[in-house]
Amino acid sequence: MRLGVNVDHVATLRQARRTFEPSPVFAALIAQQAGADQITLHVREDRRHVNEEDLKLIKKLVIVPVNLEMAPTEEMRAIALEVKPDRVTLVPERREEITTEGGLDVISMEEYLSQYVKPIKEAGIEVSFFIEADEKQIQASKRAGADAVELHTGRFANLWNEHRFDEARKELERIREGALLARKLGLSVYAGHGLTYQNVKEFMRVAGDVVEELNIGHSIVANAVIFGFERAVKEMLSLIR
Repeated sequence: MRLGVNVDHVATLRQARRTFEPSPVFAALIAQQAGADQITLHVREDRRHVNEEDLKLIKKLVIVPVNLEMAPTEEMRAIALEVKPDRVTLVPERREEITTEGGLDVISMEEYLSQYVKPIKEAGIEVSFFIEADEKQIQASKRAGADAVELHTGRFANLWNEHRFDEARKELERIREGALLARKLGLSVYAGHGLTYQNVKEFMRVAGDVVEELNIGHSIVANAVIFGFERAVKEMLSLIR
């Protein structure tokens, strides 16, 4: 299992004071040193945490792949084509949300997305859609030209945090079935959102054999505040490998 470490919330701390520290770039380098397989960051329209300068520096300095999460807008595509991250993950985005809420509705945007991703794919950048583990959304992602899907684990995480374990396990089974379908269609399969040191073991038990990569940010950054970034990354790796 590969681990993508999302450094967005290092920048959230920086932006709380609008200063220069802590640096998501330094965090990315430490995560890489600690064994992370990928660095993930979400450049939002409102630049509430990381920005394109962070992206450019991370792409320049790290050796591991860089995964840029972004809304499917013209502005963000231009940034992606300039910086050329290894992967672009298209996500839904609303200004008023605290964090990404649910997956991209590929079905309603299929025609638009199929045209939108062409220049990105032509630039040699992998394209992933962040979606719910829904059969129709997965099939639409394949038709729209995605190379991969990242399955949204937020509902599972919320149910687990509320100690609704039976429902959480049912949600994991749904994610597993979605992953199996995506693999059958020839898509790479990733997962993420809301995964923590407390719930990731259950995810691995149920779906760890059908998902190639987890992208985890908030829980790692939260623990890094207390224990240090390198230790936080290494402890997450020990849980998923």
